Amino acid sequence: MKTLLVIAAMLLLAACTNTVVQEDRRGTTGIESDESVVVLGRRHLMEYETDTDFVACVGGQIARGSDGIPVVPEQEFIDSMFPWFEPRTAPLHASDLGRLMTEEEVAARIREFGIRYIIWVDGRTETTDSGGALSCTIAPGGGGCFGFGTWEDDAEFEAHVWDVDALADVGFIKTDATGQSYMPALVVPIPLLARVEANACNRLGTQLKEFVRGG
Repeated sequence: MKTLLVIAAMLLLAACTNTVVQEDRRGTTGIESDESVVVLGRRHLMEYETDTDFVACVGGQIARGSDGIPVVPEQEFIDSMFPWFEPRTAPLHASDLGRLMTEEEVAARIREFGIRYIIWVDGRTETTDSGGALSCTIAPGGGGCFGFGTWEDDAEFEAHVWDVDALADVGFIKTDATGQSYMPALVVPIPLLARVEANACNRLGTQLKEFVRGG
């Protein structure tokens, strides 16, 4: 009974994450019903790449619901715009977008997609502060794992919003989600994971939707 209570307590702890969202608005925004956005991951840095699944998650959150905004899939956009939005050639600043828009083919394809805003997402999830110990044994009569492990996950992402019409960076939103995960083992390991990346995606996508709509 005591063991069950400990596991239940760990489940409650694992479900808790702390998410902080910061917004910096630098210009007015708004979007028409026939306009769309594209969410792209920053992948020009050598030490890491923004996860494509996280980028897709943010785009899905922006498109979700009755107030959803049309989102052009990242890979479809990159393939169509080749080679201008490949990691080594993608614009790093909003001012570079103006240069790209002088290319007739680039401007025509962006108009075809109806893109009003380009949203650049940069960041990653890191695991820190791990502790505890697990040991597993295998014996003729059976085996199992015993012990307890814990670690902290930190999902930190930042999204810059570029207005294609104004050729300007109209602001950014930053989200930082942290949570503690646990791995108790009494014969069978039971991972109790903090959903920090999912929380970061939900909060960032929701905030971006409001930001683009001008709310």
